[in-house]
Amino acid sequence: MVRPYAMTRGRTGAGERKLDLIAVVVCDLPDPALAPDASDPPVGPEQARILALCRGTPLSVAELAAELDLPVGVVRVLLGDLLAAGLIRVNRPVPPALLSDERILQEVVHGLRAL
Repeated sequence: MVRPYAMTRGRTGAGERKLDLIAVVVCDLPDPALAPDASDPPVGPEQARILALCRGTPLSVAELAAELDLPVGVVRVLLGDLLAAGLIRVNRPVPPALLSDERILQEVVHGLRAL
């Protein structure tokens, strides 16, 4: 068993970017089964598992932590490394300030009920 601080080399942050629990991680690398001539990226075993999990299905940071059975903080650091290397994309959730006003949504609901 590898200690979490060994996986992250003692780092506790994901770099400059904060990764929300609901941020969706996507890996655009080709599947090794479909492209056998593609070289494997130079990553550790935990990061290779993250890439394999996100290759076919976009997953949230929380889902990745659960699948890997690792603390969320460790997963955030590993994702920060993959993001800096350009191996993944992270789609961040819409900030609450940019969401629609609740009053407008209520009017839409009332309008739909009136139909």
